[in-house]
This record gives sequence, structure tokens and C-alpha cells, in this order.
Amino acid sequence: MADLSAVEICAGAGGQSLGLELAGFDHAVAVELDENAVNTLKENRGHWNVRHGDVADERVWNPREYVGVDLLAGGVPCPPFSIAGKQLGATDERDLFAWAVELAGKMQPRAVLLENVRGLSMPRFSAYRQHVKDRLKDLGYWSDWKLLHANNYGVPQLRPRFVLVAMRDEDAHWFQWPEETPYQGTVGTALFDLMEEGGWPGAEAWKRKANDIAPTIVGGSKKHGGADLGPTRAKAAWRALGVDAMGVADDPPSESHPVDFMPKLTTKMVERIQGWGPESDYEWKFTGRKTTRYRQIGNAFPPPVARAIGTSIANALIHKGEPKNLSEVENEVQHDRLYLALKNAPAPLTEKELVKLSGEKIDSSAFERRMAMLARDFQIDEDDQLGGRAYRLVGFKGFIGQEDHERHARFAELRSRIS
Repeated sequence: MADLSAVEICAGAGGQSLGLELAGFDHAVAVELDENAVNTLKENRGHWNVRHGDVADERVWNPREYVGVDLLAGGVPCPPFSIAGKQLGATDERDLFAWAVELAGKMQPRAVLLENVRGLSMPRFSAYRQHVKDRLKDLGYWSDWKLLHANNYGVPQLRPRFVLVAMRDEDAHWFQWPEETPYQGTVGTALFDLMEEGGWPGAEAWKRKANDIAPTIVGGSKKHGGADLGPTRAKAAWRALGVDAMGVADDPPSESHPVDFMPKLTTKMVERIQGWGPESDYEWKFTGRKTTRYRQIGNAFPPPVARAIGTSIANALIHKGEPKNLSEVENEVQHDRLYLALKNAPAPLTEKELVKLSGEKIDSSAFERRMAMLARDFQIDEDDQLGGRAYRLVGFKGFIGQEDHERHARFAELRSRIS
């Protein structure tokens, strides 16, 4: 692969980092808040320029030193969009997605790669996605979103992730989403060698029972105690595969355990489920105690998925293959037409006027619900007029780097619990 440069924000313990490195990107800098993840990055890539601290703090690193880098990449915090959370979006102090888009404006990379949870793909965030796409267009980038499942890229786990890729027009014509290479085995075939290494007599029977891919590994956050394999539904799915999901084991089951024992996974097994090892390309050492290691592994972007996307981006940057019309590459995007009507309105408009302008067929109750949803991420002025209440889009509530944004105070207050 070509020698390409990357800046990675919110790098975590290195899942995306490793995948991008294998795709041909050298890290100019990697920035991460969590000290344990920073230690893991340094343990594996001591020669990298790894910075520890709030990625939005220019005392930690200066984005202007990396203007013109080939790729700006990152897995910005998931809780603002997680289905399991409150989905606060732009008003969550951890939301850095819109900030990362503005960072692209400062750094002018040739390409941008940002990934997040499936929740960002839901209707709740259709206007937020539209805002991001429109802002990237203003900055000179074509962009596209796609929901990718890790099991379609050689990983024994479902793990859906919503991915944004942005490129300049001169390179975007060569971009195409990576072809799927579905995982061919099961949890049983992926983990059998690790499950039997302690001499457990039930390993073979367990392998036959664990006959499907894994549910999504959930790393959790500092707010929620120790390590387990996820919420109630995930635990039930693990139980069906013969795995006790109520914690993580120090060691695999031994010869003293009965054949019908239901084992817990070790962190080494969780690594395997996330796409690390046993191939030498994906070897990685995690530092810290068991719960710390599990959280790093569980919150990571699977390296084979990052490698697949990174390779597609690298191929576009070196203009490999034949250029295409961007309409052939881009997924069908569900635009938020009510948001667009508000955004493009030359003056405050009433409900009737906005509905007509948007082309949507919605009644008053649906209109109110949609406006309430938009108001969670955007500032909307309301004014009672003779023709009814009129609405005007004033601005975006999210953090995009403002020095006086309330995010700074909230971040400082909750820093010890943010992950």
C-alpha cells in the first residue's frame, strides 16, 4: 500500500489504529482520553506520537500542525447516540461528532472516517446526519453513511457500526465501500482452542453448542461497575451459545470442571471475538487489570473492519481502479425534509407552510413530535402570528469548538466517569 498519513482522534486501545495501519496509513498522531487505553497504544506502538487528554483541548495537541494529512479518523464517543442510553445527541457533553467535522475544516485532510453506534442511523438523528452532511459539503467534501456489520468482514460477532466517509471530489470518484467477506465459522470454532487449553472435557460439546456468531460485545463505561457481556437480551443470546455472560473469567475452564459446565469468556477470548488474533497481523497486547482490559477490548472498533474501510479509502486516495459517478457509490440517503424546509426557509414559517414546503404528509400531532425531536439538537425560535405559530431555525446546539460552550463545564465535572 501507499505510504499515507493519518491523524486519529478518540483512538481507544487501538482497534481502528491497527486496522488503518494494516491498510497502509502511518499515524502522525493518535489522541485518547483514557489513560489505560493510552498505555496499551504505547505498549504496542511505542514509536507513535500518542497524546493523552481531552481531544478538544489544544493544549493536548494542535490540529494546525497536521494540515493536509491524508486521513482524519476516529471513533468519537457513542453514548450520545446509543439506543441503550438517553440519546441526548448534540446536548450530550460527550458528543464530538459535529466537532470532528469542524476539525476537518481546520485540518483539510484528503479524507475523513468517523464511526459510531447503530443508534446514529435511526430516525431520531436524521436531521443531525443531514446537518453533518451539509456541513461537509460546505467544507468541500462528498460524504456518505453506511451501516456495517462486523461479521460481514471476517469477525465472529454481529457488531453493527454506523460509518461516515468523506472525501474531496477529486478522490471520491475512486471510493467504493469494501466488499463483504462474511465470517465462515461460529463462536465455537473461533474460541475452541482457547476453551480447551485448560483441559476441560466439555470443550468439544461446548463447541457444537456455540454454533452461531456472537452478539455485540459491550465494553460499557466507567459509570457501570465491572465487566459483563451486555444487557439482558445480550446475556440471553450468550446463554444460548453456552456462555455465562455475568462476568469475565481469569482463566479458561480446567479439567476439573464438569462436561456440562457453562463457562465465562476470558479477555483473550473476547479479543478473538473482536477480531484480534490468532493471525500475526492482528496480535495486540492489552495493559491493565482484567476489567480495564475488557473495557478497552469491548469498546474497540474491530481491526478487520477498520482495515477493510481503510483499504477502500487508501485505494481511492491513490486512484486505484476506475473512477465512478458518485451516484453509483453513494447509498440511498433518507434526508430529513422537515429539517431542510426549516433550514432553507427565508423567513419564519407556520406549520402549514413548513409541511407544504417539505412535501411531507403529516398531521399536526406528527408535526409536533418531529419539531420536538428537532429541538433536541437545534435551536428553534417560535413566534405566535396571526396565521398561527411560526418557526425559525436559529442554530445547532452541539459543540463545534466554542470556547464558551457549556460542554467544557460538564466535561470537567464528569471527566472521571467519561469513557
